Amino acid sequence: MDRKVIFYYFSTLFSLIVKPLTPITMGKNQCRTYGSCAAMLLMTVLSANAQDSLKQDSTKQLREVVISATRSEKDPQNVGRSVTVISKEQIKSSGATTLPELLAQQEGITVNGTGHTPGQIQTIFMRGASGNHCAVMIDGIRISDPSTNDNGMDLGEISLANVERIEIVRGSHSTLYGSSAIGGVVNIITKKSSTLGFHSDLDLKAGNFGPGTSGASQDIFLNYSHKSGLYVNAELFNNTVKGLDATLDTVTDKTNFEHMHREKDGFKKMDLIGKLGFKNEKIDVYASYKNVNQTADIDDGAYNDDDNYTIGFNRQLITYGAAYKVNDKFRIAYMGGMTNTERAATDDSSVVDDKGAYDQSYFEGTYKGSSMIHDLQATINLKGLEIVLGGGLFDEQMTAKTYYYSRSIWGIYESKTDLDTLNIDVKTVSEFIHAEVDGSLVNDKFSAFSLGLGLRNVSHDLFGSHLTYEINPSLRIGTGRLYMAYTTGFNAPSLYQLYTPEKDFSGILRGNKDLKPEISNSWEFGFKQRLGKNLSFGLAFFRTEVDNSIDYAYLWNKNQEIDSLGFGDYMGDTYLNVGKQTNRGVEISVDAKVTDKFRVFGNVSIVSGRMEYDPDDIDTSHTHGHHVQLYSNGVFIKKDAEAIGLVRRPSTGNLGFSYKPIEKLSLGAGLKMVGARSDVFYDGNLGPYGALGAKSLSDYTLVDLFLSYKPFKGLTVNFRADNIFDTEYQEIMGYSTKRRGFYFSIGYSF
Repeated sequence: MDRKVIFYYFSTLFSLIVKPLTPITMGKNQCRTYGSCAAMLLMTVLSANAQDSLKQDSTKQLREVVISATRSEKDPQNVGRSVTVISKEQIKSSGATTLPELLAQQEGITVNGTGHTPGQIQTIFMRGASGNHCAVMIDGIRISDPSTNDNGMDLGEISLANVERIEIVRGSHSTLYGSSAIGGVVNIITKKSSTLGFHSDLDLKAGNFGPGTSGASQDIFLNYSHKSGLYVNAELFNNTVKGLDATLDTVTDKTNFEHMHREKDGFKKMDLIGKLGFKNEKIDVYASYKNVNQTADIDDGAYNDDDNYTIGFNRQLITYGAAYKVNDKFRIAYMGGMTNTERAATDDSSVVDDKGAYDQSYFEGTYKGSSMIHDLQATINLKGLEIVLGGGLFDEQMTAKTYYYSRSIWGIYESKTDLDTLNIDVKTVSEFIHAEVDGSLVNDKFSAFSLGLGLRNVSHDLFGSHLTYEINPSLRIGTGRLYMAYTTGFNAPSLYQLYTPEKDFSGILRGNKDLKPEISNSWEFGFKQRLGKNLSFGLAFFRTEVDNSIDYAYLWNKNQEIDSLGFGDYMGDTYLNVGKQTNRGVEISVDAKVTDKFRVFGNVSIVSGRMEYDPDDIDTSHTHGHHVQLYSNGVFIKKDAEAIGLVRRPSTGNLGFSYKPIEKLSLGAGLKMVGARSDVFYDGNLGPYGALGAKSLSDYTLVDLFLSYKPFKGLTVNFRADNIFDTEYQEIMGYSTKRRGFYFSIGYSF
């Protein structure tokens, strides 16, 4: 078949597939759907690029590999999953200043809090999965915070310092990586050796993102690499932000005390990083240390300013590993790491009126978590067969201390908690095997066909053994690959959900040791195409079901009718397995070098979901048969129920252009489209104590500009302008976002 016909076929099919999808508005120029915008982009690129692309030999491409998809080195095009590799050069040219900004540009990923004041929590969602269903790793070691309620982490903690490349693998990967990899995996790979000798990179940034705001960062990286294979590097990253009020001010009376005394929130962050290693053709040994220390001013929830609330965070991370390549057929590797986190929250009394009166309350809490990981694997390569097998240990610990004081007309109230005596410590032991079978194992005529098979057994201290598996056939079609994957996954309950000892007079503990792990099954169908160096295209459909979904719930007196419940009927709160979450969607991406000077790239992600609740799923032995009300939406689970839509997980579109008129100058522009979505807010009308209600937030479109100039070798000057047109959008209800921003940076390398 003529390749021009293939181009026409795929562009037409692309348009037909995505045309019915979610509508959006893009200012004065209308794109009726994300899909039609993407189809227009693809068809334009294909028609402009077809002749040039067909002249390229696909075998003459720069070497690009992905490790995270199969835990072995592979060309991304030969992997039957949706993967993205972001190189060091792409990170620099993206214009992104933080990891969340960079990830939010990729298909299938939403990072809430990206547009907020630095220091506010930034949560990653992949393919609509919950924030704690994404495995974030550094050099293959999972990074989490065991002291949080759901073991999720604040993505804003991780800077772009010392990052060599980032690998993203979408979809369930519990077989390869264990707990939490239901939505996908983000593996951040740090720098190792460089060109021989001593080298240094210095980067200075400054800018603002609204009236009265400012931000500045300094980053210095040092590396020495010896011809023997020995290398050492170190990096210091410092960031300071001032000026933005984290929450929205809705007071209309400008003389109101609260309006006149709102606090401008700030953020300070410092990363210290060091790495020592040795690498040659057979041996790869390294050890690294990272210290993250940051302090953020925060507010007391949506719309509620607080002038004396701060959170300090510290993480110490040590990673180490060793790999030995015996020959081309056999390699053995060990990876390990340990991390300690500490969050210290302090909320002192605040002035509440013009007479200088205080609210006479005080809170402080210290939350500590630690984890240790050991992982051993062997890789066997034979003709038509690759096997990766291994096992590991994941050990988590947490503790917390809190103190609350208040004084009012009803007297003094004090409350203390201390989890030190509980010795909360959970170990998970696992074994896994993953095999890639190529058709050439049978006959070279079938080499285009590949089959991936995987199995993992997990033994958890509390819920025992659990099996996950995956089946992943794919077929090479020319320079493209058609693939399908069926995978199962799981997510272990967090230490807090299992062990937190708070209880009401009913005696029911908030922590629930009888929680079952969340388990998932996922389907994915996709196609990806790469033509020469100039064009790549990807399309993926997915559906994921998560059973035993864990949620926080109120309990109410079973002897009272729900419609007549009062405050006195409250029987405590707890964590429960409550139902099933289903996510589905489509992802489309295209990247094209239209000419030697002009590149266009974009993606569209459409996601939808629902929650289904069944009273039979409730553990009545733990609830003592009391009424169950979910805090997340106020629903009483008294009969089968369903909640449509995903909170804070919108459909998105990204479109970017880069133009290089001369060798020393690069220009870029980015367009980000975020669809309408549901958000949550506290609604006092949902039951006697209130719960979270849902409200729709409008779609928005952001436009950024980027310029990079290299006046001479080693020196780079960058300018970036953000949110050129829309300065009033809301990402999360009740919280303010960065306004129009301008940033300047200068970097020097030698």
